[in-house]
Amino acid sequence: MAMSATVKDVYSKEFNTVLENDSASRCLEGFKKGLPPVLAVLNDKGKYVGMVSRRSVLRSRLDLSRIKVKNLMVAAPEAGLGDSLSRVAKLMINSGVRQLPVFDKGRLIGFITDEAVIHAVVGGEWGSNRIETIMTRAPHTLEANRSVGAVLSLMREFGVSHVPIMDNGRLVGLVSIQDILENLYWPPKRQGNKDVAGEQIDTLAVPARGIMSSPVITVNPATILRDAEQQMHNHDVSCLCVVDGERLVGVVTKLDFLEPISQLETAERRLTVQFGVKGVDVSPEQQEYMMTEFDSFSRRFQEAFQLGTLFVYMKSHGTSNMRGTPLLHCRLQFRTVRGTFVAASEGWGVEPTFKVALDRLERRLLRSKELLAFNPRYARDYLRKIGLPQEET
Repeated sequence: MAMSATVKDVYSKEFNTVLENDSASRCLEGFKKGLPPVLAVLNDKGKYVGMVSRRSVLRSRLDLSRIKVKNLMVAAPEAGLGDSLSRVAKLMINSGVRQLPVFDKGRLIGFITDEAVIHAVVGGEWGSNRIETIMTRAPHTLEANRSVGAVLSLMREFGVSHVPIMDNGRLVGLVSIQDILENLYWPPKRQGNKDVAGEQIDTLAVPARGIMSSPVITVNPATILRDAEQQMHNHDVSCLCVVDGERLVGVVTKLDFLEPISQLETAERRLTVQFGVKGVDVSPEQQEYMMTEFDSFSRRFQEAFQLGTLFVYMKSHGTSNMRGTPLLHCRLQFRTVRGTFVAASEGWGVEPTFKVALDRLERRLLRSKELLAFNPRYARDYLRKIGLPQEET
């Protein structure tokens, strides 16, 4: 299959259901091997009202025996049988939901997953590209003797879900957010009369080597996308480490596949922006501000990159200051023909948090060898941006 495939070609007709007023612990029984990792939630009249993913259950720190399914339920964008896989990938990115309900004439008939989309698209011409074209280069790593707390801090700061673990420069393991949840918070333990599951004592002090997955599933930069996706499927993993000899040069997640898939139907040679927001209310004025900042950014870099997409991921930490301004995390991933660049920030409010992240991204671009190879003038732009004097020419 290729990009001509639609939802009709790849969605799953088989799925399990659960009632919204059932105990949330019933969800654990519903995730069956071979079925999409999602449950359709029905009301007492048998009507679809939402969904619960395996991921959301794993991430929950609530005592599942004391809450109802509807407390874990989320709404998700609906996919139609004729929707392109590029559009579906874009819906998944924008909503942060990786399994979408498929409707036909107002009736739920199945689900489509990120894995199904990726598998279908890599079966076409695009799947013959090398993995280095989509990988995240120079990933953030930690030494094996560093604590789980350090891993969590790194994940939070840079908005990543996988951290390669090193030992004296050698890749020895990989820690995912799921590794942390399954080892430290699963199964949940009741803490007095509270609904929050009790953490084990000093869990954040456990060394990363104590919970990491090892050996790591690796590929080399020349591995084609089709073969890399097959490796993910065969080993049931959502992240691959890319190594050149014994040197770690990148990581690839399912999101790294979805982002370029979402842009495969974009024919114009231009820079675009795509938003994914979770738990954040973005007003029209705030969105206009971000678009204005992006327009200015794209004018400066259009010549060098020509074609690319800035993915903006923003989520709330659920905390506000005395003025009611929310504490936000913003992660930017700029995918271009010259490589992928990442920056992140945390701050109070949408505009300042986005501005800081965009400024950090611009600095990273200006000092990148990919940009300097295109035009050395970007070195002068970087020196100007950080306030250093430049020689007269």
